[in-house]
Amino acid sequence: MATNVPILQIDDIEVLYEQAILAVRSVSLKVDKGQVVVLLGANGAGKSTTLKAASNLVRAERGEVVRGRIFYQGREITRSAPHTLAADGLVQVLEGRHCFSQLTVEENLLAGALARQVPRRQLLADLERVYSHFPRLKLRRKSLAGYTSGGEQQMVAIGRALMAAPQLVLLDEPSMGLAPQIVEEIFEIVRQLNQQEGVSFLIAEQNINVALRYAHHGYVLESGRVVSEGSAEQLAVRGDLQDFYLGAQRVAGGG
Repeated sequence: MATNVPILQIDDIEVLYEQAILAVRSVSLKVDKGQVVVLLGANGAGKSTTLKAASNLVRAERGEVVRGRIFYQGREITRSAPHTLAADGLVQVLEGRHCFSQLTVEENLLAGALARQVPRRQLLADLERVYSHFPRLKLRRKSLAGYTSGGEQQMVAIGRALMAAPQLVLLDEPSMGLAPQIVEEIFEIVRQLNQQEGVSFLIAEQNINVALRYAHHGYVLESGRVVSEGSAEQLAVRGDLQDFYLGAQRVAGGG
């Protein structure tokens, strides 16, 4: 499943906001092709910043990678433009879903393909492929996204990313604010996309138990540093993660 060259490799990065606030320091991790990797940590641990550094969306928030390097499929992308990365198959789903509330579900999904120059026939085929993973969205396709549930909006956000034909999806806090049953449904779809279509995932998540059931490998962040890593099985049996790194299990939050 893994190849010699990771699909994503982050080497010893530091990220500053406003040229003063150190958000992550000495973070190194990798995602092999075909893997689901999770970043675990409490609110403020640096998970979201690490994802935004990989997609270079950190610059939109006056942040900058001031040390270290980031590679995608063996090519350095530390300073690459986000739209270029998206066109090359590296796509981020931001925390909080960020749907276009005044557009319909289907219009939101189609927006994900704007960076691709594909014939309409291919566009419609891609749309049906997304609907096959998210049948609920097909039922709601003419509804305004702003009037759908939180779980449906998360599905729209992931579906929109899929319309960009990604090879790697950076998924930020997919469980945030969602009922446990919906969280399981979202992660089951991630598993389907990974197993059936070979999409790789790097997921920032606070919900340890769910994340480790669906992941191959995990990293634990605390105060902007990687403090532990291992296979999902190794991390799942460690009793100290909840107590020392994440506190009481929380679903809401960011970081």
